[in-house]
Amino acid sequence: MKKLTFLVAIPLLWSCQPQENKALSLNYPDTKKVDTVDVYFGTEVSDPYRWLEDDTSDETAEWVNAQNEVTNSYLSNIDFREDVKARLTALEDYEKVSAPFKAGDYYYFYKNDGLQNQSILYRVKNFGDEPEVFLDPNSFSDDGTTALGGLSFSSDYKYTAYNISVGGSDWRTAYIMDTETKELLTDEINWIKFSGMSWYKDGFYYQRFDEPKEGDELSAANQYGKVYYHKVGTNQSSDELVYSNPDNPENRFGAGVSEDERFLFIYSYTGTSGNELYVKDLSNPSSEFTPIITGFDNDHYIVDTDGDDLIIHTNLNAPNNRIVRVGYQNPTSENWVDMIQETENVMSAGTGGGNIFTSYLIDAKTAIKQYDYKGNLIRDVELPGIGTAGGFGGNFDAEEFFYTFTSFTVPRSIYRYNIATGESELHGRPELDFNPDDYETKQIFYTSKDGTKVPMFIVHKKGLELNGKNPTWLYSYGGFNISLRPSFSTSRLVWLENGGVYAMPNIRGGGEYGEKWHKAGTKLEKINVFEDFIAAGEYLINEGYTSSDYLALQGGSNGGLLVGATINMRPDLAKVAFPMVGVMDMLRYQNFTIGRAWSADYGTSEDSEEMFKYLQSYSPVHNIDPNATYPAVMVTTADHDDRVVPAHSFKYAATLQEMNPDNPSPLLIRIETKAGHGAGMSTEKRIELNADMYSYAWYNMGVIPDVAKEKM
Repeated sequence: MKKLTFLVAIPLLWSCQPQENKALSLNYPDTKKVDTVDVYFGTEVSDPYRWLEDDTSDETAEWVNAQNEVTNSYLSNIDFREDVKARLTALEDYEKVSAPFKAGDYYYFYKNDGLQNQSILYRVKNFGDEPEVFLDPNSFSDDGTTALGGLSFSSDYKYTAYNISVGGSDWRTAYIMDTETKELLTDEINWIKFSGMSWYKDGFYYQRFDEPKEGDELSAANQYGKVYYHKVGTNQSSDELVYSNPDNPENRFGAGVSEDERFLFIYSYTGTSGNELYVKDLSNPSSEFTPIITGFDNDHYIVDTDGDDLIIHTNLNAPNNRIVRVGYQNPTSENWVDMIQETENVMSAGTGGGNIFTSYLIDAKTAIKQYDYKGNLIRDVELPGIGTAGGFGGNFDAEEFFYTFTSFTVPRSIYRYNIATGESELHGRPELDFNPDDYETKQIFYTSKDGTKVPMFIVHKKGLELNGKNPTWLYSYGGFNISLRPSFSTSRLVWLENGGVYAMPNIRGGGEYGEKWHKAGTKLEKINVFEDFIAAGEYLINEGYTSSDYLALQGGSNGGLLVGATINMRPDLAKVAFPMVGVMDMLRYQNFTIGRAWSADYGTSEDSEEMFKYLQSYSPVHNIDPNATYPAVMVTTADHDDRVVPAHSFKYAATLQEMNPDNPSPLLIRIETKAGHGAGMSTEKRIELNADMYSYAWYNMGVIPDVAKEKM
């Protein structure tokens, strides 16, 4: 066993009364090593913990149990852990309601009374009526770990198709229910993944993969995606194969039917960005699929159809996106005509009531414009404030829809929008124990290593003293064209109300400034992402918000890679680090589940010697420094994560413990059970995770939060 003994001094924050130092002893589990070596372009790379990739073996299960015992024992020594959990629970215990949507004669909405593990779907015919429970995901399992994954109504609203996720897995199983009686039909459709359910007549289109071998469900590569059509009341074995590409096993597909059910669109993907687009005229039984655009260099999606015309959102020749119109008979790009042109701000679009609503990101904040189907501007939509708005869309005949608005200090509020007049009316706002006037949010721009200006949001209590001693939580993502926007989090309130600072930089690799910003953080430019994150931490330190002794880093998935790479590059930057469900082995990520789809952002170790060496240069598991002093690290993962398989975190944690057995701060891994990559996590598990992270951060910073002081 690797034994680590250290002293933790925990002075009171904003108090002169010291707490008695605690001497804790950590015995890291021994992790056996195997003689496994891979050769990349003549370079040998050892992989001594390859055996941990087998997530179904008894040996791996024993290792997981041993690591969790060490982590749980450590966390149980934090005196204020239960106080933090109690406060998180109290703040979470308020009624949360989603924006309603109209389907047939009913308005549907999700509601959680407070601490229910999963939100319940209700419906009413008229607002003010007593809501009727339509679907309760809490009934799917006894412990709340089975979640509703998606829902779709048939065009006549007679049927509802919904799918479920068990234990956080990306695999989905779909069922069909009679909408009026809520009676479940006998249909069961399995092995759906990364797919919606798009209705046509008395059935729907969906993507599935072949059934994996027993034991490989959560780790085997997902290849040969296929689009099927399922007819209500039939067995899945009789589903019609509609589209596939057997010559290209990495292709995945999406299928969408136009609202008038005239056209079927197929989206073909090989990665997380870039897609091909095909159309089939369903009104003509003999029609074939016609390519609209081929190749995977750009992103395109159908906004709507207008008679024989297709309205397409694209970033072809427009990195910040534009909307074009084209006839379906000759839909290729040379025939596209601009409807809504590209601007300096990134644009996305939806439709409702015969109008197009464009959403613009202006330094990561939302602005909305309303256009007609000829591309004429009707109005700039007035929003309730500066923040994030979403949900602008509905059916073609809709007269209204509901959208949400939120910011770092404004809980998600619901507004009713009149499409004809452009007027917004407050429909609902949550009530919770929190005063937004006590806090302030600012957006600053700092300079990264190469001179690039990067925006960052900073949130804290008003009157914060810039003394370098404020516990600060630095979170980012930096990949896959994903934009981080202001949003409200009850769990974050616990950090803020106890004097903490929350900082969120919009680093390169994301989509905040369009495809150029995204590409600047991919493949051989990936180092920019880490440098942007490091520069954000340095800004917070240099400006007096915090110091390295009070800085915590957090990121999940691609953000887990971000944190892992950052602390290898700059182990002195922060006191605490949380690489969550991270991509930590950059040489082998493409071998598992959907991993190869990420190669558009990362490249792979098989591409070229240059790409291999670049990936090896920052891969978290391959760059741990045995001579460095690392921050207190708590790796987090889950046993049902079949997107970023837990082997990434297992191998990283084992290597970190092996190479730094005498690190003065703990190097732990927290492995959740009956959970996945994050989606659908039960309320209970989410509270426990946040309580453990906040407690771990404060404890290793030597801080006792205000929430625990009243008991002292």
